[in-house]
Amino acid sequence: MKLPALNLIPARSGALRAIAATLLAAVLGWGCAAPPGSDAGAGSPAGGAAAAAPVTVRLLGLNDFHGHLETGSNSLNLPDPATPGRTLRVATGGAALLAGLIRSERSAAAFSLVLSAGDLVGASPLASSLLRDEPTIEVMNALGLSINAVGNHEFDGGLDELLRLVRGGCAPPAPAGSRSMTGESCADPSRPFTGARFDDGPGRGFLAANVVRADGEPVLPAYAIHRFGGVPVAFVGVVTRNTPSMVSPSGVAGLRFLDEAQTLNRYARELRAQGVRTLVAVVHEGGETRGGWNDPSCPGARGRIFDIERRLDADYAVVFSGHSHQAYACRMGGQNGRIVVQSAAFGRALARVDLAIDPTSGRADLARSSVLNLPVVSPSNPPEVLAVYPAAQPDPAVQTLVDAAVQRAAPRARMPIGRLEAPITRRVEADSAGDHPAGRLIADAQLAATRAPGQGGAQVAFMNPGGIRGDFPCSPAPCDLSFGDAFAIQPFGNSLVVMTLSGAQLKSLLEQQARGVNAERARLLQPSAGLRYHWQAAASAGQRVSGLELQGRPVQDGDRIRVVVNSFLAEGGDGFSVLAEGQERTGGPLDLEALSRYLQASALPVPVPRDVRILRR
Repeated sequence: MKLPALNLIPARSGALRAIAATLLAAVLGWGCAAPPGSDAGAGSPAGGAAAAAPVTVRLLGLNDFHGHLETGSNSLNLPDPATPGRTLRVATGGAALLAGLIRSERSAAAFSLVLSAGDLVGASPLASSLLRDEPTIEVMNALGLSINAVGNHEFDGGLDELLRLVRGGCAPPAPAGSRSMTGESCADPSRPFTGARFDDGPGRGFLAANVVRADGEPVLPAYAIHRFGGVPVAFVGVVTRNTPSMVSPSGVAGLRFLDEAQTLNRYARELRAQGVRTLVAVVHEGGETRGGWNDPSCPGARGRIFDIERRLDADYAVVFSGHSHQAYACRMGGQNGRIVVQSAAFGRALARVDLAIDPTSGRADLARSSVLNLPVVSPSNPPEVLAVYPAAQPDPAVQTLVDAAVQRAAPRARMPIGRLEAPITRRVEADSAGDHPAGRLIADAQLAATRAPGQGGAQVAFMNPGGIRGDFPCSPAPCDLSFGDAFAIQPFGNSLVVMTLSGAQLKSLLEQQARGVNAERARLLQPSAGLRYHWQAAASAGQRVSGLELQGRPVQDGDRIRVVVNSFLAEGGDGFSVLAEGQERTGGPLDLEALSRYLQASALPVPVPRDVRILRR
């Protein structure tokens, strides 16, 4: 069955505007007169010489925005041109500044399009998440986003919530007595939430070529076709096939996530049959390199996106990627090779690809194309930084949307929930094999909330490291921790689940830290106080864990142990399928509620938990 696609052709500017654009381009030597994304050059009396010139399309890409509407503490370490080898810490990001940079970049191009490689929403700061990420969708509408290939975090609330964000409408209120932190939908009654308006097609700009229902029915369109100067360019969007292990399984029940490269190649054949010869893959999957963020050679490139790229059809000229929150601008196979790009995360940078296309063949001309990552620089930087990296100019309309969201979230964000002795970070100490102070604090809080017999009788807690989105700030120390600070660290609103595992299952759980989807890079669960073991990642399967103890006593296979985890892990998330087998389940409070209670119960500032629980072997 053919999947539905979007065939979006920018409206013509009218005959007079087309003629004026052609004349101005002839005088100035470049085609800046047409509005961004327009098709003004099609059918103009440009003559044979102009027809032979390449059509250049400016593609502006972001990824992993995660609702970061404000600059906050976001920054990038960028090269200092005055001192080779030295970097400058540059405050970056913020939706209004991102929108301003996009506007500036589009004004310098005859044809342009803005796209996202997924995770626009999910794991968002309070100003977006507390309002069900509706402000982020509205901001993206305002800054001119045309395409978003869904990321795994778009499924955090399940398929129905994703489709609501696409189509608009208010989310139903949480049932009475529900512990779910769903946030406030349609917070401004005078302005209904209308959903995404990235384009006018059935998916409103959201693409998901490799996500289908059990019967093969797609959940969203596979691709979009845009025309620039009369030349068609197709954008095909896919998400990491590992999504089911990264979100609550119940939210994606009945869905299949197909192989990314196979899916992209399938649609390459379909699009070629339609006469489209320039393809752009928008892929929510990533990797990393050892080079600088604009080093085209990308030394040491590794990760799933590069595996996918090696399998791609030759008509894919550009791969916009995401997921790994890295920054790179690669030319695969040499200086004129296929472009693979990612622009960090949180709106701190923007990827710019100037893609040249032969108007006669319709094929990309990579030798004439370029790629560059651009920082979204905040004017709050000191003068010496701004002299090197000029600030972006904020977009007033987008700033108004951001200010409204921040104002609505402010009363709850400022509410103090505890006091810290010093910053508590995710930095792993030299004598630890993988646990860190922030993980210990959260796990200890979850254990404290469920230890009482009437609350589940938990004996040990585990926190998934990917659910800890930041460090606990504290400057100057000691300091108060606000609800907004804590929410930024734990934004998912998961509830706690207490279950019984056998000692053998507990050992299997810990072995799963380096098995299945965690085989490429071990994912070490953060344990609560009282549990200790030795870890050796290089050991063979089944032999990585040794000396497992709980409260000073060796764990035996036949032991019955009460374990508390968040609801995401309890369903087998992050590849920890053993937790889905847990018996005698008892529901607990929200994870953030557990943390708040733990901090408030301490009469003194909470110290940094320094007792190492995962020991090196």
